[in-house]
Order: sequence, then structure tokens, then C-alpha cells
Amino acid sequence: MDTNVSILVEIPETLHQSFLNYIESRPDWDQDRVFSAALSLFLLQNRTTNDRQTARVYLDSLFKRPLEQV
Repeated sequence: MDTNVSILVEIPETLHQSFLNYIESRPDWDQDRVFSAALSLFLLQNRTTNDRQTARVYLDSLFKRPLEQV
């Protein structure tokens, strides 16, 4: 089973406002889903060592599916 980990980050205020606008206009997305999709896409684009699991997180985030153990 995958485990979730909480992180605390600081982002520029303008990025935060854009993030809030995105969330408000798309009620089916939440903060966790956006960050999972964004971080996993970044890691995929920068060729991490565990591409298959990272791709799974990305696709599950996009299609709002719960993560399952592979």
C-alpha cells in the first residue's frame, strides 16, 4: 500500500493565487491532487530512477483514481 507524506512548502504569492484560481474553477480537483500531478510530471520530465511508479502516480492523479500497489 502507498503511504502519503505531508510536506510544507513556501511558494510565491502570485503562484499561490493562480493555484487558488485553478482550484476554485475546478471543484473536482483539490490541493493534494494538483500537487501529486505537478510533482510527478516534473519528476517524469526530469527522468527519475523510478519512472514506472512515478508515471502511475501521475496518471492516477489525472484520472482521479486511488493509488494501488503495483
